Amino acid sequence: MTKKMKPAVLGAVVVVIGIIIVIIAAVSSNGSKKSKENDTDKNGNKILSAEDIDKNLKNNAEKVTVTRNYAPKGTVSFDDTYAAEELPDIDNTYPVGVEPYGKDIVVEIFSSPEKAGTGTDGWMTEMAEEFNSSNAEVNGKSVGIRLRSISSGTQIDYIAAGVYTPDAISPSANIWCSILSDKGIKTQTITDRTVGNAAGILIDPTTYSSLEAEYGTVDIKAIVDATAKGTITTGYTNPFVSTTGLNFLAAMLNSFDESDPLSADAVKGFQSFQDNVPFVAYNTLQMRSAAESGTFDCMMMEYQSYTQDVTLTNNYKFIPFGMRHDNPLVAVGDVSSDKLSALQEFADFCASDSAKKKAAEYGFNGLEDYKGGLDDISGSNWMQIQKLWKKNKNTGKPIAAVFVLDCSGSMSGEPINSLKMSLSNSIKYINATNYIGVVSYSNGVNVELEIGQFDINQQAYFMGAVDSLTASGNTATYSALSEAVIMLRDFMAQNPNVSPMVFLLSDGQSNVGADMKGIKEAVTASQIPIYTIGYNADLDELKAISEMNEAATINADTDDVIYQLKNLFNANL
Repeated sequence: MTKKMKPAVLGAVVVVIGIIIVIIAAVSSNGSKKSKENDTDKNGNKILSAEDIDKNLKNNAEKVTVTRNYAPKGTVSFDDTYAAEELPDIDNTYPVGVEPYGKDIVVEIFSSPEKAGTGTDGWMTEMAEEFNSSNAEVNGKSVGIRLRSISSGTQIDYIAAGVYTPDAISPSANIWCSILSDKGIKTQTITDRTVGNAAGILIDPTTYSSLEAEYGTVDIKAIVDATAKGTITTGYTNPFVSTTGLNFLAAMLNSFDESDPLSADAVKGFQSFQDNVPFVAYNTLQMRSAAESGTFDCMMMEYQSYTQDVTLTNNYKFIPFGMRHDNPLVAVGDVSSDKLSALQEFADFCASDSAKKKAAEYGFNGLEDYKGGLDDISGSNWMQIQKLWKKNKNTGKPIAAVFVLDCSGSMSGEPINSLKMSLSNSIKYINATNYIGVVSYSNGVNVELEIGQFDINQQAYFMGAVDSLTASGNTATYSALSEAVIMLRDFMAQNPNVSPMVFLLSDGQSNVGADMKGIKEAVTASQIPIYTIGYNADLDELKAISEMNEAATINADTDDVIYQLKNLFNANL
């Protein structure tokens, strides 16, 4: 016989059950909410499973036809390309910033950009303008300064190649003057210093404190050692064009062997350091972006730039290293006595009290107590340090890269010819230990070359792919990028010890196939950087593509794309 439950008891049970249901729902809701919150990385990007990434990429690639019509072998030329042919027209790419008018004697100076630009980066610009207005004379003749803003390494390229020689140069540091002298170019120092500066490592306070606790002192030796051990990550810029990058490279090698920065011990130490560097930044903008997102714990910068940015001074400590960046003024080649006198007058003008006051306002002439080092490295050894870096930077973890080439109708004519010429020239800047593939696209996507080690055989197929490119049709950029990332992920499944990257060369907006919104989460989750090279393109779109995974965007018109790619591949391949 069953007993009937009393109404009061029944009501209590219902209430209890209701409470339990509410609690379960709340827990489930909180759990769900917590799961959602934990479903993003530290930068707020959605975390996807490998399966979801692959599915997304496949769906987006197949929004157009994907084919595998492999290119035939081409011919690899071993003839040296003259450096002169790689350099862009100087007046188009590096126009005159200050031009004197009505002067009997005009002296042209190449200056590094941090002092020949505008605003707080325009100290030498203002000095040249004021000097030109000062009615300066030499032997009764009026004199004036013509000024061009050109990065220090590029200054040397123009002069050494015989393309363009100014009367004088003012690079960031004496490194480049030594290199120029050892290349057989006549130089004459007007002054060792026009304005004071220093290179340094920017490190956040938390990382600084942890290193101080471990090493006692936080200097370049501690930072290099901690990076080599994998405790921290450090970012630096391309030492072929960046004074700070080359200075840091030498200081790092010197930390491993003070008696010989080119020794076997120094090379071994560099390789251990480089194994823990996610990538070498193409420029300061890319390096800073990576530091802000947490990829780098430390990054390189000059003290003047550091002091002019409140965000940097509030969030980073500055640790100087290497040779001082005192911006020498050096005459180049056979300069007339009148021009030498004019250069000396300009140097004296830059050393005046008013010039020093302006320099201090703009952040120069700080860290005067820092005496620097590495002054005894010869020009030939600076060049050997660059070669050592190029040879050894990827030995621990080679690069696997896919070139994604826009062959749409808008690339017809000069753009496609320039693309083909620049890629053909770029072969010699890609280490044979790396792995390279090629994808082309227009209405659809075609895999021209599967990823393979860039030996002479792969180089021949690479040349065949480049030579066979023709321009027509629409622009399926995002479907092509999806296919490139698929190729790299498949390759990495079999070869996990590589660093993947994509190089996209394009001139326009995508108008067929997948779109940015469709691929963004999957590409970001893949963590594969996409470097974009725009041919008179919509740079905002290309920049958005590169920013997904902290790569760089290059605005390369048909005049300078060859030189731009040379520098990009020197940094990354």
